[in-house]
Amino acid sequence: MSLKPDDVRNIAQLARLHIDEAVIDEYAADLSSILELVEQMNRVDTSDVAPLSNPLDATQRLRDDSVSESDERDKFQAIAPDVADGLYRVPKVIE
Repeated sequence: MSLKPDDVRNIAQLARLHIDEAVIDEYAADLSSILELVEQMNRVDTSDVAPLSNPLDATQRLRDDSVSESDERDKFQAIAPDVADGLYRVPKVIE
């Protein structure tokens, strides 16, 4: 697909972009080559290719799910300005 300078002007207007008139021909050529590459990639037969979730075929290393800190809730709530039933109370922000 080949874009004309008028196409580039229309695209720029729709995208709210300012493009100098001096470089519109360059933009048309660059965008046309990108669209040609996309068309070329669309013509490739990928029916026998299985989708990949990870191109490296690796598994993610995970740490053990274990407790690493002690429970200090009472210590932190002792210095909080307003606590009720083990919960922090905050001012109402939505009416």
